[in-house]
Amino acid sequence: MAQLTDDCFAFGGPLLAIQDVERLINERVTPVAETEMVALKHARGRVLAADVIAPIDLPPFDNSAVDGYAVRHADVGSAETTLKIIDRLTAGRATEHAIAQGEAIRIFTGAPMPAGADTVFMQEDVRTEGGAVIVPPGLKRGANMRDAGEDVPKGAIALRAGRRLQPQDLSMAAALGLRELRVRRRVRVAIFSTGDEIVEPGAPLPAAGLYDANRELLRGLLSRLDAEISDLGILRDDREKLVARLAEAAQGQDLVLTSGGVSTGEADYVKDAIGAAGSLVFWRVAIKPGRPVAMGVLRGTAFVGLPGNPVAVFVTFARVVRPLLLRLAGATPEPLIALPVKAGFPYRKKKGRREYVRVSLTRLADGSYEAQKHPQDGAGVISSLTATDGLAELDDDVTEIAKGAMIGFLPYSVLAG
Repeated sequence: MAQLTDDCFAFGGPLLAIQDVERLINERVTPVAETEMVALKHARGRVLAADVIAPIDLPPFDNSAVDGYAVRHADVGSAETTLKIIDRLTAGRATEHAIAQGEAIRIFTGAPMPAGADTVFMQEDVRTEGGAVIVPPGLKRGANMRDAGEDVPKGAIALRAGRRLQPQDLSMAAALGLRELRVRRRVRVAIFSTGDEIVEPGAPLPAAGLYDANRELLRGLLSRLDAEISDLGILRDDREKLVARLAEAAQGQDLVLTSGGVSTGEADYVKDAIGAAGSLVFWRVAIKPGRPVAMGVLRGTAFVGLPGNPVAVFVTFARVVRPLLLRLAGATPEPLIALPVKAGFPYRKKKGRREYVRVSLTRLADGSYEAQKHPQDGAGVISSLTATDGLAELDDDVTEIAKGAMIGFLPYSVLAG
């Protein structure tokens, strides 16, 4: 389990920029140390714990990249050349026939190149007559063939440690003949909600009650990052019980995560409970939507308290919790890269903070995309997340956006993954 110091999240500045959040996390947070071997079919989303060294050449032999005819390039003249067809090679079959002068072999994609052949003519570029093939001039030596090891040579690093494994990575491992990979264990995260007003979905709703939406949001976001989740349910506003439950929750976990209840109000008991059970720091993160994010350490386990409104939870998860989880998992940092789109709306904002506006994309006649702002801005408006395609990211120094200006767009599929 990752063990953090009590002052791990300490920050002395008045306002913490997004890039500083990521820097502090990468500098101060220690990844989990435990590793395990997992089968390829269970490895998607896991973080590779050691470099994968290619045990063989990939491809393991010279082979044809097309259906056509394998020839000796030295036989191809400056005009059409007629070559005798001496064999037929399909994928999975080798030949003992070496091509001699004036000969060709019918070959199919993936079949091993016969000895002596160094070039392949595509079948659509030639014509046949009887037992011969007539090839045109002008093709370069080595055309339409794949050399052994041209993808990955034996002994080279095929996949680097820290990579969060995707289907294409598992394809690479399988092509190298591997059945399992060494990965870091999953990050263990305990989540809970607090408040006397919070009610489980499906239960009777009191007059002053609210169904717990944030816990389901966090569970879904954590699942996309392949975390191992312990759901502690709803904890009521009782300071002493919260202290005990938090201390208990931290045992065996890498992160304790919640939303709401960490402001400075008299009824925000989580703040006092964290202070009693461990150490607590408020980060004033320079983003909107999002209030101060509570960061702390509970007996060596990280604690993050997010704002209470669902949109603020989504944004602060993407910009604070996501990089923290990736770091705990030992993953190579994955920066969020905003795609350029046209603003379909004018907008003003304060300087010195990163702002995220919920937008939908429309394709214009010229093929470019325009972002349309959702009509409701409130951080508690869940429909502003379900009815849009992603977030427009407005940089810290920007104060005004004109309609038609280029802005950055982050799709939800990237923010949540």
